[in-house]
Amino acid sequence: MKTVLTAVMLLAFSCLPLSAAETLSGLNDLQSQWAKINYADMDSDKKATEFKTLIDQAQALVSAQPDNVEYRIWLGIIQSSTAGAEGGLGALKYAKEARKNFETALTINENALEGSAMASLGVLYHKVPGWPIGFGSDKKAEKLFKRALKVNPDGIDSNYFYAEYLFDDGEYQQALAYLDKAMHAAPRPDRPLADEGRRQDIAALKTKIEKKIR
Repeated sequence: MKTVLTAVMLLAFSCLPLSAAETLSGLNDLQSQWAKINYADMDSDKKATEFKTLIDQAQALVSAQPDNVEYRIWLGIIQSSTAGAEGGLGALKYAKEARKNFETALTINENALEGSAMASLGVLYHKVPGWPIGFGSDKKAEKLFKRALKVNPDGIDSNYFYAEYLFDDGEYQQALAYLDKAMHAAPRPDRPLADEGRRQDIAALKTKIEKKIR
């Protein structure tokens, strides 16, 4: 009887909604682990494996709270990063899953995490090949980047992603302007490793642009 009662109590507790503190802790953990993997000095195969493990962790959080938009956005971000590390046709599966999660997040709250779903979905549309291989579309990407910048005009990621898009489109001077905004974005106290890594990305892209305009 005691064993049965214990099992019932454990099931009941597992079904309770997460507290705000637990939600924040879960989100911070995903963000921290993603940054460690994304900016680690490891080969693509190892990075893809690490990201896939993190996908399982994020998926568990989303399954527990399907309407938690922050968890869903981060599941999409991790899936996108997995696609980038995986490369080739195998990446398309993760890119499609990420797109689905970003689109779902936008129906819940498109401004969540300062428009991260829009910016991240824009990156997917920009990076993924177009038809017939994939779903990529630079027109959709540009619209999403601009929407993200309206929500977060001074953000490090929103400005960097749009600068990267402009660089690929050959708009070097415009790209430099957005890179400058990204470089001077206010630091995120809860994401120091991500900020450090993104600033390295910004510096690398600036070097590429300067070589093009010399």
